[in-house]
Amino acid sequence: MAETGGASAYGAALAGGGFDFYKFVRQPQTIVRLLSWVFGLVVFACITTEGYVNSPTSPDAKCIFNQRDSACQYAVGVGVIAFLACIGFLMLDVYVPFMSNAQDRKYTVMADLGFSGVWTFLWFVCFCLLASQWARTHDVRAIPEDAARATIAFSFFSIATWGILTYFALGRFRRGVGDASIPTYTEPPADLHTPYPPTYAPTSYNPTTYTPTTYIYPNNESQKQPPFTSSLPPQDDSGYLPPKY
Repeated sequence: MAETGGASAYGAALAGGGFDFYKFVRQPQTIVRLLSWVFGLVVFACITTEGYVNSPTSPDAKCIFNQRDSACQYAVGVGVIAFLACIGFLMLDVYVPFMSNAQDRKYTVMADLGFSGVWTFLWFVCFCLLASQWARTHDVRAIPEDAARATIAFSFFSIATWGILTYFALGRFRRGVGDASIPTYTEPPADLHTPYPPTYAPTSYNPTTYTPTTYIYPNNESQKQPPFTSSLPPQDDSGYLPPKY
């Protein structure tokens, strides 16, 4: 039986081992993921609390980025999903070392790689959108400028953190593919043509046809002996002469 993709595949060097919290929080991937979680929280918190203001000409609250509500809605959506995704992937990072199946770890790393790559691009779009709309905002008298600048800045920081997460996931995936292609244990195949050692060489075997022994029993009639007959010639009393004294 050959076992491929052992416990080291896809970033689980000690699958099934104990969980070390201090080692986990000191990992670069965990630190960057926590930073991404904080940056997403800052972005959508700034917009939900100070991202809408009443313009002098309208009683309705408008987005501080050139009164484009779509820009604020996009930033909030990307930030909220990134915030929740960081929590989910942090839980998966804790659970992955306990996965004994390399295929499950592979799917987890692929999900991390795909999501991180997509969200790197979405944060780039968010940064470009917010920066361009802020540059077109001329009336900033009633706008909290610090919140707007913080939203733009942390959107830019999120591009870097999610890009690093994509790089980490790609490295784990490549190492996992390499580890899965190397068998960790393989039984030697049975070679029927390998000669036996001289001391254990079997003797040649020549099968012979078994011929049963046939016993011939004589006939009962032939076993009967004739009655006893004397072979001596009969004696005549005339030839007998008594002794003389």
